[in-house]
Amino acid sequence: MEKVTVLEEQFQARIDADERIEPKDWMPEKYRKTLIRQISQHAHSEIVGMLPEGNWVTRAPNLRRKVALLAKVQDEAGHGLYLYSACETLGIDREELLDQLHSGKAKYSSIFNYPTLSWADMGAIGWLVDGAAIMNQVPLCRTSYGPYARAMVRVCKEESFHQRQGYEIMLTLSRGNEAQKEMAQDALNRWWWPSLMMFGPADDESPNTAQSMAWRIKRFTNDELRQRFVDATVPQAEFLGLTIPDPDLKWNEETGQYDFGAIDWNEFWNVVKGNGPCNRERLRARRKAHDEGAWVRDAAMAYAEKRRQRTEAAREEVA
Repeated sequence: MEKVTVLEEQFQARIDADERIEPKDWMPEKYRKTLIRQISQHAHSEIVGMLPEGNWVTRAPNLRRKVALLAKVQDEAGHGLYLYSACETLGIDREELLDQLHSGKAKYSSIFNYPTLSWADMGAIGWLVDGAAIMNQVPLCRTSYGPYARAMVRVCKEESFHQRQGYEIMLTLSRGNEAQKEMAQDALNRWWWPSLMMFGPADDESPNTAQSMAWRIKRFTNDELRQRFVDATVPQAEFLGLTIPDPDLKWNEETGQYDFGAIDWNEFWNVVKGNGPCNRERLRARRKAHDEGAWVRDAAMAYAEKRRQRTEAAREEVA
């Protein structure tokens, strides 16, 4: 026990000195498990997040929009792969991670359990959802675990493109005819509050924030990031000529920030527990894709094994 305490003190000293922790370094088991939970949830969110947008690929209004949306969905698949790879450096197998997702044991972002009802939702998701993701993920480029931090550099660059793409869709709609403006406003009305929930529960209700901050896995609390998002997004909505669906939203001269209304945390926890509008649909789609893709994975593994055998045989011949 005494040895573990010394190791923990040395570990925390490295964290306090802003050193990066690498896979072969000693780390507390709780640190490892916290990272597995956070990184896997992040990876699951990227993969499940492809579903509501993929729904609109065949219904995009023109070829330019279709190509951009396809590229975005492809990016999200790549983000999931980077993050699963980072998670595997902590000693957990990818199949186990996917089993946890498909069984409902592991969580993903609650935002992806809402339906996409119109093309404007592709704009709102890019602007709001990816905007919230960027606010949350840019600090992760400086997270204490090296593989996670390095994966986030490319993820954040691509998310920035997605956010601009979404905002441009909203700008086009808000400058269109009345029906298009109403479509943009309706999308904002439906996605605003779920986007605020994306940052997680309030700090005083979050069981993991304090320890994650101490280990510098997180650099800012949920409430700090949520406030930054509101402050950045309200002027953008004003430029679009759209109205944030919050009657309590107002500028606070004293704090230099926007005050905003109470979040419906009952709705948040209800969705997290699996009772959102699309929870079952999303998991059903992921299980179906996983099952139907088994032959691809088997073929890839067989090919890799064949190449390994050929390489070994060639080495033996040289020897």
